[in-house]
Amino acid sequence: MSADQGAWCTAGRARRQKKSRGELSFFALRADVRSAETTPANIRHHEKIGALAACLTACLSLPAVAAAQDVAITNVRIVVGTGSVIESGTIIVRGGKIASAGPGATATQGLTVINGAGLTAVPGYIDGHKHVNNYNADQMRSLLEAGTTTVLAGGGPAEQNLALAEHINKGEWIGPRVIPSGTVNLRQTPAEARAAVQALAKMGVKHTGEIALTPEPAPPQAEIETLKAIVDEAKKAGVQVNVHAVSSPAMVAAVDAGVTRLVHLPNKDFTTYEQAERVAQTGSIVAGLIAFGAPNIDRLSTAPAAVQWPKDNQVRFRDGRPWPEAIAGANRDAKGRATGTEAGYTIVNARRIWDADPMHNTMSYSTDQNADDVVVLEHELKSFSIVFSAADLFKIIGPNSARFVGMADQIGSLETGKLADILLLDGNPMERDGIYTMLKAKVVIKEGKVLVDKRTPAVATVRPAR
Repeated sequence: MSADQGAWCTAGRARRQKKSRGELSFFALRADVRSAETTPANIRHHEKIGALAACLTACLSLPAVAAAQDVAITNVRIVVGTGSVIESGTIIVRGGKIASAGPGATATQGLTVINGAGLTAVPGYIDGHKHVNNYNADQMRSLLEAGTTTVLAGGGPAEQNLALAEHINKGEWIGPRVIPSGTVNLRQTPAEARAAVQALAKMGVKHTGEIALTPEPAPPQAEIETLKAIVDEAKKAGVQVNVHAVSSPAMVAAVDAGVTRLVHLPNKDFTTYEQAERVAQTGSIVAGLIAFGAPNIDRLSTAPAAVQWPKDNQVRFRDGRPWPEAIAGANRDAKGRATGTEAGYTIVNARRIWDADPMHNTMSYSTDQNADDVVVLEHELKSFSIVFSAADLFKIIGPNSARFVGMADQIGSLETGKLADILLLDGNPMERDGIYTMLKAKVVIKEGKVLVDKRTPAVATVRPAR
């Protein structure tokens, strides 16, 4: 098979796999074809069509893997993620990493140039807790298209999470980077729990799934003793312990047991100043889920989302059932009626925990929802925006979340040496109502690979710089 035939086979196969295994950017595919055109004969249209027909069968065995590109994104607003914003600058990507990101123009010879005029470059979103172990190819692609480039699997069997990560790593599916986790049951003996941690380590899994502590009135001592054993063994094995503690007493008990990663904000009560300070003093991080108790309303959630509902002006919990009655472990009044107070507790507690640390490193981002990915993103951002600025949001969803998942030196900001996980948003997210701009990812780049490109052909055409 000629180089030209191979390029066209790859393009054709990727288009056919759009639904079952994700698809590469049309423009990246077109660039691949141009790179294969090395002779005048190869550029003739009828020869290309003939090559496509000739390799129709052979191309079924070719992998649909996007290659990292050396790219220059020019004339683009850059939200670095560390607090600084460059109103017009250039990002250079080489070998899947950010070579530079700064103001003004930069030499772009030999690079594929993307004109970012009117767009804003931001770090790819990081979701520190989402149950994806049963996700299929379409669901993973949807998550990427919404802007999530890294997700820490929230739970489920380690084998499922490892298989999902492998689909992504091999390029079989298009989706976010998946950080696998595995189950460690708190309701077992300390010795059994230690063995479970070591079993994860032997599988190459570096995170526990969420370990749930009894929230009210407080975790019993038996749970705490097992949790201490898990934390101790995890330090030896290089495994991060992630704990589900949804009351302030449970949160503090987890921190006192040595846990530094909490997957949910307390939603049972208001966190006191002293409790928030305890989180900050220990260098712990709480991974949001700030919108846990807030209802979804007047939004449509359809396939491929695992949780679906119509747009019918009904208030719903995150599982699609009526709010507030369906809230998991709902707060209730003396008559047993669900109150929906979770929505208020999480918002106030998020700000209190954030303010307890002068460096504001205590809050990160997670969704733990499986409805339409843009609907989920909007749901979380709306609650965050009540008590946090746009700059705060990018710190929470970027550097703080990178630290939560153990990749602070690799992702979370648009800085030299970091992996090139970059979103190009349509508009300026730093303006009023900027959270809605955060829903408009036009281009998604992961490790230098253009995996999603929603721009029109006239705008999106990119060519190597001369």
